[in-house]
Amino acid sequence: MKKPYYITTAIPYASKKPHIGNTYEAIMADAVARYKRACGFDVYFLTGTDEHGQKVEDCAKEAGVSPKEYADQVANQIKSLWDRVGTTYDRFIRTTDPDHMDIVRRIFNRFYAQDDVYLSEYEGWYCEPDEAFYTESQVCKKDDCVVCPDCGKPLQRVKEQAYFFRMSKYADRLMKYIEENPDFIQPESRKKEMVNNFLKPGLKDLCVTRTSFTWGVPVEFDPKHVVYVWVDALSNYITGLGYNPDGESGELFKKYWPADVHMIGKDILRFHTIYWPIFLMALDLPLPKQVLGHPWLLMGGDKMSKSTGNVIYADDVADLFGVDAVRYYVLAEMPYANDGNVTWENIAARYNSDLANTLGNLVSRTVAMTGKYFDGVIPEPAGEEGPDVDLKAVAAKTVADYRKLMDETRIADAAFAVMDLARRSNKYIDETMPWALAKNEADKARLGTVLYNLLECIRILAVLFVPFMPEACKNIFEQLGGCDETLESVEAFGGLKAGALTKPAAPLFARFDEKTLAEKVAEKTAKPAEKTEPEKPQVTIDEFAKVEMTVCKVLACEKVEKSEKLLQFKLDDGSGVPRQILSGIAKYYQPEELVGKTVVACTNLPPRKMMGTESNGMLLSAEKDGKLNLLMLNDGVPAGAKLC
Repeated sequence: MKKPYYITTAIPYASKKPHIGNTYEAIMADAVARYKRACGFDVYFLTGTDEHGQKVEDCAKEAGVSPKEYADQVANQIKSLWDRVGTTYDRFIRTTDPDHMDIVRRIFNRFYAQDDVYLSEYEGWYCEPDEAFYTESQVCKKDDCVVCPDCGKPLQRVKEQAYFFRMSKYADRLMKYIEENPDFIQPESRKKEMVNNFLKPGLKDLCVTRTSFTWGVPVEFDPKHVVYVWVDALSNYITGLGYNPDGESGELFKKYWPADVHMIGKDILRFHTIYWPIFLMALDLPLPKQVLGHPWLLMGGDKMSKSTGNVIYADDVADLFGVDAVRYYVLAEMPYANDGNVTWENIAARYNSDLANTLGNLVSRTVAMTGKYFDGVIPEPAGEEGPDVDLKAVAAKTVADYRKLMDETRIADAAFAVMDLARRSNKYIDETMPWALAKNEADKARLGTVLYNLLECIRILAVLFVPFMPEACKNIFEQLGGCDETLESVEAFGGLKAGALTKPAAPLFARFDEKTLAEKVAEKTAKPAEKTEPEKPQVTIDEFAKVEMTVCKVLACEKVEKSEKLLQFKLDDGSGVPRQILSGIAKYYQPEELVGKTVVACTNLPPRKMMGTESNGMLLSAEKDGKLNLLMLNDGVPAGAKLC
């Protein structure tokens, strides 16, 4: 009987189409699910969409449709995208599914009946994009605006009646569980963050209903309240298996719970490692075996954001490079604990280097030589010599490393290990020079051994790469004339059967030349023509003369605490009293490189408070195409001189 294995993703919010960073999680979970199936597990893979809440209600209103119609559109879009990238989920759950909503309603009733929730009033800061509340000590300030510490978006001040969950009732029990189960939160750095930042300072009771919107699961005994997102959305992991809070649960729940791993982004780790375990404790249910908080896939070093437009979508990449290339890139690019990076240029470089030049070239060369020298028949190996021993040793080590790394969910490291075998195989071709062996009939047996070893390495590569690139690997198996595709078959070198007929095919990954690639990427990244800015009204000489522009020397410069944008300047403006000005140029300059420079400031503007600090003037800069340059003069111009 197969051992059950239950894996889930966070369910993305049904407000907008997910970008490639969101899609990464679904692909990673799918890779693990495919690997576990290959290991003989009975896998259940759950994913879906989170569809209730104020943001969906607002988006629907803006689109002129009902919240359900809007959620249907986005959920279908997400499901289509998950299908496009080849995820093999067993259920795509939606929080608007009737069975889910019914169970959430009954879970909330149980919490209330056992005094885990109580009615009170909430006042604090609310982040609509993250659907999260923050205390005064947690929020950040940016340009006189209170912003979310996670996403950086402006927060709303909210005051409303709500039901609260007694988090403090279970805090000690959760801390004890984390201490006794060191693998519960991974990576280790994430566990320390949760314990030190949230548990040790003391848990505050959690707001679990809202009254400011209606799009959600109504509280049965108090219908003006709807169950808030984290009780609603998090419960999908058990509602999707048929959990029953009032009696005997379904067979799926009995078989698969507790989950083997919840795969979620590091930004929502707090909800999955603190709130969710406590909800489960209140329901007397076992906790998931592991919560894996994966890092972000950044775009050019910055967090991807649909609102700012710095995003890449997985289906756009698939249109250009193919689905397997999308899957391989995101899985190979994302480290275990640190953020990865994605740009069109990086995707193209890895595609050409790893997939076209290394793997694709190895397969096409080897199959072509088998066709040319042995009429496509896989030859019988005839002994071992020269680099054969090392090649086989590398193959054996690759299989062992791959198993260990995949078991530890170190997906990118596993991808590197397997691709390294492809590199070693290409080197083996150079070492053995099959084309030279083919010139001498006496070397026919040796030639057959060399090609067999290469074909066997290709089979091993295909078996190991199935979770990463299922379609490409299927193509390889077909080119090998049908062979053993099981993971067990690569534990020992030599599982490929001699005598089978290879079947040459089109290249697995056609290489792009730089010019063609640049053209195709330009098509994908082309932005709509910007609207021409209207001409600004003309000013008179007298009006312009009112602006006082003063030459200043930079005495000191430092970053403003809790601001990613502002630098604080102390300036010599010739008056004998240092002038303080704050300027939003931290993205373009390091403070130390500006000390001693000669700049120009508008010095007759009224004082302005920024991040609680007074700014007396404005530095002059020039901007074009998103690049900013601070206006600097020759050091010989004295402080206090006026521009005229």
